[in-house]
Amino acid sequence: MPYEPPPELAGLSLAQIAEQVARRKLPPVEQWDPQESADSLMRITADGTWLHEGSPITRTAMVRAFSGLLTRDASGGHWLVTPFQKLSIEVEDAAFIAVDVRETENNLAFRLNSDELIVAGPQNPIRAAGDADSPALYVGVRRGLEARLNRSTYEQLAEIALARGDDWSVTSGGMTFSLLPS
Repeated sequence: MPYEPPPELAGLSLAQIAEQVARRKLPPVEQWDPQESADSLMRITADGTWLHEGSPITRTAMVRAFSGLLTRDASGGHWLVTPFQKLSIEVEDAAFIAVDVRETENNLAFRLNSDELIVAGPQNPIRAAGDADSPALYVGVRRGLEARLNRSTYEQLAEIALARGDDWSVTSGGMTFSLLPS
């Protein structure tokens, strides 16, 4: 069955976004306890490019499949987990890139470079990092993973914040998030 990416965020209601999120069936990585571990020889660069042994993985379907197996442990290590193996993966910044945002029904929905849709809130918080000269915004994805907002998504979110006031904060999922690094 060929892969069909979700529709553009601009045309979706919150209910339709929630339906798209629910439709993505992820492997039950949390239930697996592989006894073998090794190095995957993979790396995710700061711009979201996936590499294997230094060469880009050009098949989008492969990247999407691997992204569903990703997890991050308490010490910050990233892993590809299968029922039989736990493979380390080097991540330069964040495992995902947020490439679009839309405010709908007082919630913020993000599209990731893996074509996943997430809604910011208690389970997917927005985090400001860096400093005033080089700020960075992240949104939680799952299993300790985050997506860094790319420049255009950062600007979209800043416009949403400024339309609401001058305190550089946004609200989603009943929570308020500051866009200013501490």
